[in-house]
Amino acid sequence: MTVTIDSAQFGRVAVVMGGPSAEREVSLKSGYAVLEALLAQGVNARAVEVRDDLVSPFLGGAFDCVFNAIHGRGGEDGVLQGVLESLNVPYSGSGVLASAICMDKLRTKWCLKGAGLTTPQWYTLTSEQDFDACIDQLGFPMIVKPVREGSSIGMSRVNNTGELRAGYQLAKEFDRSVYAEAWVEGDEYTVGFIGDQVLPVVRVKTPNSFYDYEAKYISDSTQYFCPSGLTQPNEERVMSLAKRAIQIVGVQGWGRVDLFIDRDGQSQLIEINTVPGMTDHSLLPMAAKAAGIDFGELVWRILDSSKIVRT
Repeated sequence: MTVTIDSAQFGRVAVVMGGPSAEREVSLKSGYAVLEALLAQGVNARAVEVRDDLVSPFLGGAFDCVFNAIHGRGGEDGVLQGVLESLNVPYSGSGVLASAICMDKLRTKWCLKGAGLTTPQWYTLTSEQDFDACIDQLGFPMIVKPVREGSSIGMSRVNNTGELRAGYQLAKEFDRSVYAEAWVEGDEYTVGFIGDQVLPVVRVKTPNSFYDYEAKYISDSTQYFCPSGLTQPNEERVMSLAKRAIQIVGVQGWGRVDLFIDRDGQSQLIEINTVPGMTDHSLLPMAAKAAGIDFGELVWRILDSSKIVRT
């Protein structure tokens, strides 16, 4: 049931969207979906589209709290969070440190590995001179990624040296830091959460070479399974693993953990999203619906996380 009580508690709410990153268009879709849901519940919310200026809209006490719907750099990496904390404006989701760590996929992998969790082997690419060593370590196929980008933007599956060169150049267009990751043969899953509630696991299946931008936001051929098809013990194990992962990096409020289960049954953690998509193709709303939480209640509970005392 949609929550409709005490909407005045939030005061004037800015639904911040857009931002400077390559995920801008996805963020705008998420932001306006969130705005519509909040307005329907009587929340005094207003769209705030930003690009590079993340400060001016919040000066002078214009808003009492912020629903952050910016995906990617600027909004998901600790920058907006730092601005809002310096202005003493409450905001949804994780704080500065967790946001910064999770936006940086390599730092996330180091944190997870340091805590004894499994993540696919990787190799940092600083130039084409690294290719031979990378191939020796990872083999083909592999996937090449910008370190600080989301929505699979700038990512490529590569099967030979020529494709590795092209994938490296593409990733460099989005970030100066690039890495290659061992390809995982297996099934892809995602685990969302709101506050302390871990949501049902969603299995993702795409006919594309991987779950890329087109598969995430455009294609109607991508399949989503919730229930995931895992046995109950395995579902519980995956949910517990996701909860452990977010605790390690200090994620709060809401988020989503992406992972594979490989052919040997080993869970391989891929990344943690602190501002997941909220579009009609997005996974968190899908998992929430499976748990009996409609979109209105979902955005209400995320906004409610602006009350978190961050440590």
